[in-house]
Amino acid sequence: MGETYRWHRAVVIGNSIAGLLTAQVLADHAERVTIIDRDHIPEEPRHRAGVPHDRHIHVVLAAGQQALDALLPGILDELASLGVPTIVMPRDMIQLNRSRWVQRWSDGQPLLTGTRPLVEHGIRRRVLAHPRIEAVDSLEAIGLVGDRARVRGVRVRPRGAEDEQTIAADLVVDASGRSSRTGQWLTEIGARPPAEERIETGVAYATRLYRAETSPTGGNYRAIYLVPPPGSGRSGVVVPIETAGHYLVTLTGLPGDEPPTDPDAFAAFAAGLEHPLVHDWLSGAEAVGPPFGYRSTANVRRRYDRLRMPDGLLAVGDAVTSFNPVYGQGISVAALGAQAMARALAQGRPVTARLQRLVVAAGEQAWRICTGVDKALPTATGNAVRTTLLDRVAGWYLERVQVHSATDRVVGNAFRDVIHLVAPTHSLFAGRVLRTVLFRRPAPSPPDPPLYPEGETGPAAPTEASPRPASA
Repeated sequence: MGETYRWHRAVVIGNSIAGLLTAQVLADHAERVTIIDRDHIPEEPRHRAGVPHDRHIHVVLAAGQQALDALLPGILDELASLGVPTIVMPRDMIQLNRSRWVQRWSDGQPLLTGTRPLVEHGIRRRVLAHPRIEAVDSLEAIGLVGDRARVRGVRVRPRGAEDEQTIAADLVVDASGRSSRTGQWLTEIGARPPAEERIETGVAYATRLYRAETSPTGGNYRAIYLVPPPGSGRSGVVVPIETAGHYLVTLTGLPGDEPPTDPDAFAAFAAGLEHPLVHDWLSGAEAVGPPFGYRSTANVRRRYDRLRMPDGLLAVGDAVTSFNPVYGQGISVAALGAQAMARALAQGRPVTARLQRLVVAAGEQAWRICTGVDKALPTATGNAVRTTLLDRVAGWYLERVQVHSATDRVVGNAFRDVIHLVAPTHSLFAGRVLRTVLFRRPAPSPPDPPLYPEGETGPAAPTEASPRPASA
């Protein structure tokens, strides 16, 4: 007797990381999983129009790595074999946070920093090897088939053509990203669209590829992150990618202070960061190609979890919750959402409404982290900007956590665990962390960028003429 599956056919709209991971989960519970995408999907890792921000820095947080390896055992080793770098925070990164240099202790959390096309390619290659998963590209979804009680398929047409087709399905998954049209499609079949929560700051960023065979500023480090000071959106990030000696550099700014995409002005913008370290690094590196800008940085959460959705419909990834990309949470939350679905399906036969609630819940902590920061920016607008007294108290406390995290190992590790989504936010309000944050003065931070990690020494980094942030 053959195996009994929950679904005969599932269709996933979007050959993205969220769509691929969802397809992998569904393949254990469906006779056939079809992934469709309006793009032509390249066989090799390359930029594609359907992922307009894939030229910019993408990272996978520690929790995202754990979820990826649970969904696709051995995938981290496969990505490493493709050259995807892993850096450990804070050991391998020089970081300036709240105008304080973060001590580079030897322990910390791993961060994957390969380019988005390569990471997506590695995941796609693994997922499409599954015998029950197929992918069809250059096929555009244009609507749903069904009514407000149940979705029974998806309407499609070849890209650039007028002829419409229907793919019947027991389950349709929207993994189409920020540009999702499922709300409109629900209206067309007589169902209600979800309410949206939105916070828009106008933060813009620009990214450029550089080559630097050795560190332009000396020292032993692999990445730089100058976090914006409170109330500011200007930051600078340098991370290694899979090509030896190559780095992506991203600069951010608020409206009226956007980083330029003009090649000559890009490095000049970095001179206005809180510290000249990134500018000095750029001055000693070789630019490879022009800068690319990106402006779609709103935080948007579509509350499908509060909606009486038609059975047979599910939304995942950025189609549900899209974060300001500067916080690097999207891939990790997509993996956590797929992992939550896998666990629920392994335990029984949950309805799609429960799966939808689990997907939204998987992004809750990341949503609170990034919107908590963005709400405090002077340019923040949107229907989710309002703060409560509890928000303000928590914000005051978390501000002190960040100040202490630069120089207190216990607080620093706890803070990174939360940022990497491997520990809940409430872990910052207990034990040694609570006592330190409430009752101790922060230790002075290093006066200069720590060019060497814990246990290593080297020449001093900045000259006396270089401006330095004040230590708390």
